[in-house]
Amino acid sequence: MKVRLLVRGTCPKFLWLMLCIFLFSTFIAYAGTLTYLSASCLAIDPLTPTTIYAGTRSGVFKSTDAGDSWTQVSTGLTDLPVASLAIDPCTSNIIYARTWAGGVFKSSNGGDSWTEVSSELTARDVQNLVIDPFTPTTVYAGTWDGEVFKTTNGGDSWTQVSTGLADLPVACLAIDPLTPTTIYTGIQYGGVFKSTNGGDSWTQVSTELTDFPVDFLAIDPLTPATVYVGIWNGGIYKSTNKGDSWMEFGTGLTGQQVNSLVIDPLTSTIIYAGTQYGGVFKSTNGGDSWIQVNTGLTDLCVFSLAIDPLTSTIIYAGTQYGGVFKSTDGGDSWTAVSTGLTDQNV
Repeated sequence: MKVRLLVRGTCPKFLWLMLCIFLFSTFIAYAGTLTYLSASCLAIDPLTPTTIYAGTRSGVFKSTDAGDSWTQVSTGLTDLPVASLAIDPCTSNIIYARTWAGGVFKSSNGGDSWTEVSSELTARDVQNLVIDPFTPTTVYAGTWDGEVFKTTNGGDSWTQVSTGLADLPVACLAIDPLTPTTIYTGIQYGGVFKSTNGGDSWTQVSTELTDFPVDFLAIDPLTPATVYVGIWNGGIYKSTNKGDSWMEFGTGLTGQQVNSLVIDPLTSTIIYAGTQYGGVFKSTNGGDSWIQVNTGLTDLCVFSLAIDPLTSTIIYAGTQYGGVFKSTDGGDSWTAVSTGLTDQNV
């Protein structure tokens, strides 16, 4: 329906001003009745899985009751939005947050307060963080400027460890859960690089992927020789030999932009994929085939997924507008769990 507005004898500047006032007041009235529910990242406390953190445009929110209620915990976070979170697997009240502005913040009290720990990073546009599971004071940070930084003292100081990397944006990092000196990095239009010496040097391991914008990496927690790579404009590749060779796979995921990939920590042939517009997909055969599992999921733009490490049928999905959803039956059904999450871009 087209609407034409004509007022004779009225100053065009006055009409423009009135239109702006109308649109602004309409937006304020609308925003006052709508909770913007978008969450860009999720992280589960590995020791107490009923504690969950959600990164949003407004900061970090925390739930201590498996998502039933949320409280904002953002004191000291001077950069927003929050784009990714990483939890110390041994001392889980230590959390790192990466913001869209590129800064890195650390909390040592379960999110109650945050301190910036990225002042020494020469390139502050940090894209990803991974923690050494055996020595959690060792953290790696990949930057959009094509560099990887490493701290061995919990963020107090950082050293660049980029020898051998292509001079292209580092989009993602993944660390071998059993041999944490082995690290993979995904490069935008540069493929995948691998280090076997804690970042001291890097070698390209993906000649098949050099022309693709690598968006995420995931390592099989039980068989770390199996690595998954997501491509930004669609497609998932898999290696079963530590990156030496790759093959595209994923019957049922054709045409889907995958934002997040998580692997069942107890049965690693079960994988979940969060997609841009198709909701959640599930594979029970190591990614060979996929089915949609969206019953109850009212927002099909899924930014992030997280699996309970002790009860792997419990999964959380962070969405663009619908906040956080929870499944307790391996994705067969979903329920919204966003009470208190005032900014639900998770």
